[in-house]
Amino acid sequence: RDKVVLDVGCGTGILSLFCAQVGAKHVYAVDCSAILQQAKKIVERNGYADKITLIQGKIEEINLPVESVDIIVSEWMGYFLLYESMLDTVIYARDKWLVKDNGIIFPDKAVMYLSAMEDESVRRERIDFWDDVYGFDMSPIKQVALHEPVVDVVDPKSLVTDAVPILHLDILTCTKDDLAFATDFKLQARRNDFIHGLCAYFECAFTQIHKPIGFSTAPFCRYTHWKQTIIYVPKPITICAGETLRGRLECKPNPRNKRDLDISVTYQFNGKHSDMNDTVHYRLR
Repeated sequence: RDKVVLDVGCGTGILSLFCAQVGAKHVYAVDCSAILQQAKKIVERNGYADKITLIQGKIEEINLPVESVDIIVSEWMGYFLLYESMLDTVIYARDKWLVKDNGIIFPDKAVMYLSAMEDESVRRERIDFWDDVYGFDMSPIKQVALHEPVVDVVDPKSLVTDAVPILHLDILTCTKDDLAFATDFKLQARRNDFIHGLCAYFECAFTQIHKPIGFSTAPFCRYTHWKQTIIYVPKPITICAGETLRGRLECKPNPRNKRDLDISVTYQFNGKHSDMNDTVHYRLR
């Protein structure tokens, strides 16, 4: 209430409307796409034209009519948290306009998790299908399919291992350099099963309020449009309860298209029935 708010990547303006509805002093809603023209009509129709100023352009190129804002709101998250993410834009806005003392960002925390999953039927349809297409060997396509992560809904029952955090982001303090990261992981099997891929999901939290809240995109939580991200292993792993799949995941923006992600995973496994020591390079696009 009575705060100046900046909505980064406002889209239809729904977050700006929420802010105005609960008593924001003024909201500056910024988006570089043509959707802003529709957002202006929406704001006018709902009677908030005097409270919400819409600005079309890139955050890095526009000027605000104020020197600072009290709050930044943004739905910057993408698939795999960082795919097509606007977080670098939020960081720019934070450093340029957010008040230095007591500035608020919604959301202000994000954590990404990794687990391993059984996915035989879908892997057969998406990956192994190319080994024999009406009698023809089309396996070169299989390699292309294998190296592209899939965004889909994962059945929580298909998770074979525990889940471990692979990335922590504090939006109040992180930098653009933090958007490229590398982390080691250890995933312990909870039952005898097969591993066909890795499952990544994330959680976001709003901790700068009286009663902190958050949401999760985990398979066992309520559906979101972010779903989960599946990274297929080069070959199925037979794993027993208590055995551990070790590895290292590296992620960075693609140099030619920063909205895409280059992901490399090194797999290390030496189990009772199978083993693996391989590095695979993926691209989420």
